[in-house]
Amino acid sequence: MEWWLGYIAIGATTGFFAGMLGIGGGAIMVPLLVMLFEAQGLPKTHILHLAVGTALATILFTSVSSVRAHALRGAIRWDIAWRMTPGILVGGLVGSALTAFISTAAFAALFTAVIYIAATNMLLDRKPKPGRLVPGGVVTSLAGFVISAMSSFAAIGGAFLSIPFMLRCNVPLLSAIGTASMIGFPIALSGSVGFIVTGVQATGLPPNSVGFVFLPALGGIVVAGVLMAPVGAATVHRLPTKWLRRIFAGVFYVLATRMLISLW
Repeated sequence: MEWWLGYIAIGATTGFFAGMLGIGGGAIMVPLLVMLFEAQGLPKTHILHLAVGTALATILFTSVSSVRAHALRGAIRWDIAWRMTPGILVGGLVGSALTAFISTAAFAALFTAVIYIAATNMLLDRKPKPGRLVPGGVVTSLAGFVISAMSSFAAIGGAFLSIPFMLRCNVPLLSAIGTASMIGFPIALSGSVGFIVTGVQATGLPPNSVGFVFLPALGGIVVAGVLMAPVGAATVHRLPTKWLRRIFAGVFYVLATRMLISLW
């Protein structure tokens, strides 16, 4: 029972931040799942891959709830989301497939580096050049490929990379957050498929796993996350932009560092 309570607590926390920051929740969820899986005694060689695969699968559900809440407030740039989707679908499959050839230590280091860089960019609030716009379909789709491939390594839903990309193109922060929540779904879809297919070939996985997706954790997180995502989306529209940036950076510095220490 204590494990189910842990999954529900993780789902409530990540669901809130998914709605609030458009992040999908993976960047918070992965370090917490790593800690919980370690406490449960799951195989250490597969812990990080199980955490990432499970997190990506939960984003399929929490992102839908988050997208609905942001769409009701007119905070999604659908044109950007549709342009990025083709590249996102391919990038997620490529990124998740590459994880099978990366050691746990290297995977953890890459995860932490991606989060540190993206969080720092948000914290510094670098201003884009005036008049810079979102590029055409091919370039935006290529950006989606890179964002999705990198996101699949760390189950970060793409927001850590897509939000800075959109801010650089002078998209308002609230619209970037709403659009990132939409982008998170195809990233999670392709990444989940990749982790399931890759994990099917792995040995020594715990019972109730489908590839690198641990079903008990998936169920507990989804129930709480879907309920809390609209709450987070409502909250973000009441906060000043500078506080959003600080929250965005601070939470992930702490959690990424904690996970890196735990795994190493």
